Amino acid sequence: MNNASNQHTEAQAQDDAGLAPMRILLLDDDVFMLDVLSDMLEQLGQFDIRCESHSEQALATLQQHQPDLLICDLSMPDVDGIEFLRMAAENGFRGGVVLLSGLHSAVRLAAERLAVANGLHILGTFRKPMESAELQLMVNLQRQHTARLSGVQA
Repeated sequence: MNNASNQHTEAQAQDDAGLAPMRILLLDDDVFMLDVLSDMLEQLGQFDIRCESHSEQALATLQQHQPDLLICDLSMPDVDGIEFLRMAAENGFRGGVVLLSGLHSAVRLAAERLAVANGLHILGTFRKPMESAELQLMVNLQRQHTARLSGVQA
């Protein structure tokens, strides 16, 4: 069995065991990109997905929904992704973060460093569009991180 199939089997086993699905917040001003990411996630398993195209609404959703994973575009018209991440950190967000951007790799790296400096747990930074295998890897990394945190708290 290849690695991707094995990872999908693990995700399905969690779903079958009756565990709550991972809560994911997608933030991108491009509604088409939100649809693509949602479709990709649905192919990977059961998730509780919320999609937002405006930073201010995404902040409210972040507080109410308390996602395990935030997938965030860096380039948005109302509040850029870097500022959004700063606000998320100030509001105590402790889930995993995946950064997406069509911007140059140096910009993505700088945003990642700023997010880490703000205390966020960055799982990865990717050029848009994100590939399904990359998304699967990020979901699995967040599951592992959550499992480690649960083990530490127990």
